[in-house]
Amino acid sequence: MARAPAEVQAGIPTLSDSVVVVYDDRGVPHVFARAPADAQRALGYVVARDRLFQLELQARATAGRLTEWAGPVALDADRGMRRLGLSRSADREYQALRATAPEAVASMEAFAEGVNAWIDRLTKARYPLEYHLLQVAPGRWRPEYSLYLLKRMSWTLSFSTHDRRFERIAALVGEEAARALIPRNSAIQEPIVPNGSGGPRFDPVDLPAPATPVAERPALSTGDPGFALGPDREFERAVGSNNWAVAPTRSASGATLLAGDPHLQLTLPAIWYEAHLNVPDMLDVYGATLLGVPAIVVGFNRDVAWSFTNNSADVIDYYRETVDIPEAPGATQLDGGWVAVERTVETYRDRLGNVIARDTILTSHRGPLFRDDRGWLSMRWLALESSGTVRAVGGLNTATTVDDWLRASEAYDVPSQNGLVADRTGRIAVRSLGQVPRRPSPYRFIWDGTTSSSDWTGTYPTDRLPFAIAPAQGFLASANQQPVDPGVDSTYWGRRWPTPWRAMRINEVLRQDSTVSVEDMRRLQTDPSSPRARHFASYLVVAARLAPDSVAGAAGEMLAAWDGRYTAEAEAPILFEMVMTEIRRRLWDELRDDGTLIYTPPEATTAWLMTQPQNPWWDDRATPNAETRDDILQAALAAGWGRTVEAHGPPGDEWQWSRVRRFSIDHLLRLPGFGVTGVFNNGGPSTLSPMGLRGSHGASWRMVVELGDTVRAWTTYPGGQSGNPASARYTDRLEDWSSGRLEPVHFPTNPADLEGLVGRTRLLLVPESDR
Repeated sequence: MARAPAEVQAGIPTLSDSVVVVYDDRGVPHVFARAPADAQRALGYVVARDRLFQLELQARATAGRLTEWAGPVALDADRGMRRLGLSRSADREYQALRATAPEAVASMEAFAEGVNAWIDRLTKARYPLEYHLLQVAPGRWRPEYSLYLLKRMSWTLSFSTHDRRFERIAALVGEEAARALIPRNSAIQEPIVPNGSGGPRFDPVDLPAPATPVAERPALSTGDPGFALGPDREFERAVGSNNWAVAPTRSASGATLLAGDPHLQLTLPAIWYEAHLNVPDMLDVYGATLLGVPAIVVGFNRDVAWSFTNNSADVIDYYRETVDIPEAPGATQLDGGWVAVERTVETYRDRLGNVIARDTILTSHRGPLFRDDRGWLSMRWLALESSGTVRAVGGLNTATTVDDWLRASEAYDVPSQNGLVADRTGRIAVRSLGQVPRRPSPYRFIWDGTTSSSDWTGTYPTDRLPFAIAPAQGFLASANQQPVDPGVDSTYWGRRWPTPWRAMRINEVLRQDSTVSVEDMRRLQTDPSSPRARHFASYLVVAARLAPDSVAGAAGEMLAAWDGRYTAEAEAPILFEMVMTEIRRRLWDELRDDGTLIYTPPEATTAWLMTQPQNPWWDDRATPNAETRDDILQAALAAGWGRTVEAHGPPGDEWQWSRVRRFSIDHLLRLPGFGVTGVFNNGGPSTLSPMGLRGSHGASWRMVVELGDTVRAWTTYPGGQSGNPASARYTDRLEDWSSGRLEPVHFPTNPADLEGLVGRTRLLLVPESDR
């Protein structure tokens, strides 16, 4: 007989009844409560128990209060956040929700009560390690901090700057070319909403020849924290998220299947926390929560499973403002009159309370007001406006059908996401969630702020957002690609969409398989095959064979023998990525200014140019000759081979892909010894498991759910449940994540279902008066 787990008892003053929490053999808390509010209090308690420092760090970072821990070294980061105004908008939203959604406020208050109950138990000796290193004490958790974290996620997923780059790009290549380089539609169409084509479509691109650069060009950077423009990094950040669902007609088991793997920054502790909440007849939901959110964000219940990918909809605009006093604006001009500018004094303090700096933050009637080299810009961003997202997320947890889930999602506002959902009856659906502004026509990158005719005219209703349900093809997939074929719906949803290489691979596999298994779903999450590599390598091989007795020719032969798979032992991926870097440098030389590549067009545009060997964009402005595509490809092959040899020696053991593709997962404070480096994960750029920003971004959570008579699920993420670097639960999932394995989860209906598990522990939470 299994030994009963040791029980720890603790009190939460506001509990209405006792709550049983059983930690299973994977460190996942299963919360059994008799009221939803008590489940949320218990969730706050267990999240704080495992991740208190991470909770507070995220809230402080959003509020711009890191100097109170780290001093002047954090001043620019704090200034950036306060200028954006995320925490101020969250505070306003919290007050508005008191009237419009009191149940959402109650859930945040309950979560906060649980967090603070844990803090109240702590003695200084039991503070998490990071508090000792910083010589600070934990602060109280406020309910509105849950909104801070959602606002910060909006900043991660929807804050864009390419509109502001337009003027600089236009100065380099001309306005018409600049518009084409920040395209409204992808040159490769494999949309989220099925268009009936049965495969990707390659569309022609109207790309005018580059014009001669103008002598005087606008500066790249504003120098204002929060709004500064540096080298273009957005193309690197598009490392992706994936989800797909398979209807029972195409499932090996006859059950609905769903897979999801959102890709975000990889940190220790991880961005997600795995949990199960159970309230009889009211709530029974399992999955991953973002720390601070009083609900499961990505997961499943007994009837429904769901996941998200970032939608990349355009939810931000910039306006060129005319101000009354250029050095210290007090008002902006609008329709012949003046509108007052709000001025807020922000004070930054150090750990001892000493004032480090003070700023005056300016806010126009549209949003934050900041200066660049041409004057003043204001920004309107949906993330800074009232939102119902926290209310929507709670509703998703209790849905029992796809239709229930879709109704609950109607309250979702920001950040814009592709919500994929499946239920046990076999229904699958996908919708682009979140508000999208209605803009005047024609579209402008920088709008004239002196007239209200430049302003939004509202947002699109839910029934106008991209949507598909029960498709004839029997599956749905989203991977951040353009959501709807512009030939089907020409509505403006955004621009500069990630090239749909990952979506092409998902759909390619699912179209070929009418008996998809759970193992197929799991394996596909780290599938090493790359439609991108196959596409570009075919042109590289042709160009190389025009110069057979050259370095380029030798490079081409290696790529010709490659199957386009980024496996651990493969040599060719190293060479291929070096060559692609050289192509990017040579092809887009017109977009370099003072040695800096200020913008990188989508790879779909590069893919189209491969079909245009004489296009003037292939010409290198730095040479007297007019280069063609094959000239540039041969030069890139030779240079890529040389760089690979320089970095790794001649072809051999050092050319193994596993030696190059290494994730670095840092501690939140980048403390030496508390992160991990050299972590391999199958795949490569634009495969289903890409790696971004030198290994710091990737699949932050992986999940596969089978919605049969009994719901089964498998999950993992790169880290562990504990935020304590000394805990065995700090990195215990990392090996599974690295190898692409998923662990089966426990989804009990009551605490007794977990009896017999090795390593389980039990926590009894009681009202404070009962102790």
